[in-house]
Amino acid sequence: MNRNKIKFLFLNIGHFLVHLFMLIFASVAALRLTIDWDISYASLIPYATTSFVAFGVCALLAGWLADKWSREGMMVIFFIGTGASSVLYSMANNPFQIAVGLTFIGVFAAIYHPVGIAMVVEGRRKMGLPLAINGVFGNMGIASVTLLTGFLIDTLGWRAAFIVPGVVSILLGVLYLLFIRTERQPDVITSVVELNKTEPTPVQGNNLLRFFFVILFTTAVGGLIVQSTTFSLPKVFEERLTDLAGTATMIGWYAFLVFSVAALAQLVVGYLVDNYSIRTVFAVVALLQAVLFSIVTQLSGIAMLIVTIAFMLVVFGQIPINDVLVGRIVRSEWHSRAFALSYIVSFTVMALTVPLIAWIHRSWGFSRLFGLLAVAALLIFFAVIFLPNLEKAASRRFLSAK
Repeated sequence: MNRNKIKFLFLNIGHFLVHLFMLIFASVAALRLTIDWDISYASLIPYATTSFVAFGVCALLAGWLADKWSREGMMVIFFIGTGASSVLYSMANNPFQIAVGLTFIGVFAAIYHPVGIAMVVEGRRKMGLPLAINGVFGNMGIASVTLLTGFLIDTLGWRAAFIVPGVVSILLGVLYLLFIRTERQPDVITSVVELNKTEPTPVQGNNLLRFFFVILFTTAVGGLIVQSTTFSLPKVFEERLTDLAGTATMIGWYAFLVFSVAALAQLVVGYLVDNYSIRTVFAVVALLQAVLFSIVTQLSGIAMLIVTIAFMLVVFGQIPINDVLVGRIVRSEWHSRAFALSYIVSFTVMALTVPLIAWIHRSWGFSRLFGLLAVAALLIFFAVIFLPNLEKAASRRFLSAK
């Protein structure tokens, strides 16, 4: 295996871990802490808010440091820092200590998306499929978290759910450090930056402003949808799959099934955005989300499980689209900062979504939540209609250059 493939593998494993770490608490809270600490789910999950705030706010600093200092160095800090924070968090004995530990996880986990995603798209003309492969690893982290957490809770207790992945991440950080220290080739990042410094943006003026508005708006609303579905699904399954899932491990298996099958949608969408109009693909995905969220509101049992798989397919399918848009219209030397801005918007919304989930669940239950998500998906659909045609803009740029 050549060095670029090894580096890509590290980046993919990092994406798996970052989503695993950010959702461990959701599973632990839903499956065990509410019992062990005699506290309601709605009262407990807001303690995760600071973690998602840090996850968003620290992304810009991480992107700036990566562009100015070293993207690879920041990835080492990500692996070791997030792993150490997870081990530290396992020592929590009350909700306040949970909030502190989760905040540290959010600070270090914030490094991955602006840095790792920028490294994935470096030097690539077709970004959809590489981003989709990387996205599948991230989604498999989401898919595995409830399964892994449920198994560790049932066998070793909830603290092991943080210790085991924490130790693995630290070891990976050490291995990645050794890997980059043995690399004597010129810095790939620097060479790509030099090649792209003079490359013009394919869209300019008002169209560029429209692009950024649509990207930031759909990123924000998409963050609401992703966070709501991935964070609440273990609790939804506990309430609506009572005949099928009676233990933490079984709930974990059903969540793993849904998330792992849905992760494959990114490969399809990645191929489509590389070969067809990204605006059309984006609009179809958003419309399907709205329809499926509307259908699932009153379902339970096996019917609910089937529709959940369907709507997670289109939820996960949307994830690489915004990254492809950013990668196509922003020069390489600005990628980390551009991705950081996008993820700040997304993760800030994710942080605000956590108390929103608690409030909706306490007041109405999850049917109202799915109704809200249907409206959010429709808003994305209407926003995409105003997205300029990137393919035509690129064609005009090519013709003018000739």
